[in-house]
Amino acid sequence: MAKEKLNKGDAVANVLVVRLSAIGDVAMTVPSLYGACHAHPDVRFIFVTRSSMASIFINAPSNLIVKGVDLKSDYKGLSGMRRLFSELRQQYDIDAVVDLHDVIRTKYLRLIARLKGLKVSYIRKGRKGKHALTRRNNKVMLPLVTSRSRYRDTFSRLGLTPDESFIGLFGSGKADAAMYAAITQPRAEGEHWVGIAPFAKHQGKIYPEAMMEEVVATLTRVPGMRIFLFGGGDHEREVFRGWQERYPGVTSLAEGRYGFATELALLSNLDCMVSMDSANMHLASLVDIPVVSIWGATHPYCGFKGWRQTDANIIQLPLTCRPCSVFGDKPCYRGDYLCLNGIKPGVISSKVLANLGISSVEAGSGNSPAKG
Repeated sequence: MAKEKLNKGDAVANVLVVRLSAIGDVAMTVPSLYGACHAHPDVRFIFVTRSSMASIFINAPSNLIVKGVDLKSDYKGLSGMRRLFSELRQQYDIDAVVDLHDVIRTKYLRLIARLKGLKVSYIRKGRKGKHALTRRNNKVMLPLVTSRSRYRDTFSRLGLTPDESFIGLFGSGKADAAMYAAITQPRAEGEHWVGIAPFAKHQGKIYPEAMMEEVVATLTRVPGMRIFLFGGGDHEREVFRGWQERYPGVTSLAEGRYGFATELALLSNLDCMVSMDSANMHLASLVDIPVVSIWGATHPYCGFKGWRQTDANIIQLPLTCRPCSVFGDKPCYRGDYLCLNGIKPGVISSKVLANLGISSVEAGSGNSPAKG
């Protein structure tokens, strides 16, 4: 690789930033990463993540380079990380590392960096606090430091404190309609645009399909309502296809491979998003729209609330067993997932309508029946 250099003073000049997965966690890095770039224009930041996530970083600062890598083939295992670090250091003259992941791969990368005499900072995940919050007995129900704050602190320990300049991936505005033309035409006058992302990776974070369909049915009765369904995978496509056939004004994005740039452009034009504690909550937060978030086995106290989202839009039940998991991946010891099944569909639809400035009475006056 050709070697690229920036002039160095006493401070670092070329900083390698690493966050490899998952999508939601990578999305949460954006405010701090962009803020660090803006606050330190003379520093070049090289952000490394998985190839599939690199396109999240649209409208990136000029001093940010995003490198998507394939960890399953090109840079597999610890030997792959060693080779990746060597290549990046040769190309960009890396002199510091910010580890926003703190897993085996990145710990090994940090070790190599330290042995080379580079400055290193890594995220403190607060694992003890999360354990105290999620254990079955003697929970400590106190809000933990947010992931965004942990990212910010990791930069700060290298003297690269981010500023608060980041508003959204499209600034304070919305993406041009041409950017999402592959999905739909521009919004017509009087339309309400709402996104719904009803799925997540783990069962403990998924609202029941039949109950979410009630939410869809209720919202489609509102005159001028357009609903966009976000998700992927065979099962999700099948569910979305059924909703799209049964209810007017519903568009599924699961049928096409539009990419992050196109979907984020559409997201920025929505009035509101309905999401689980999932990646879509964080992606919607990055384009500065309100998110009605539904929480089951997990809890905002763990630090994963959407960026700049209000507590008023959080829907959750005050059960003493919650949270039972940081990520929603543990089986429900009650066996009934009351944390999700106990949330009435009307609570969700009413919260969405409130964000649209529509009363339940007004919504009930619509006459948009289900298809067929």
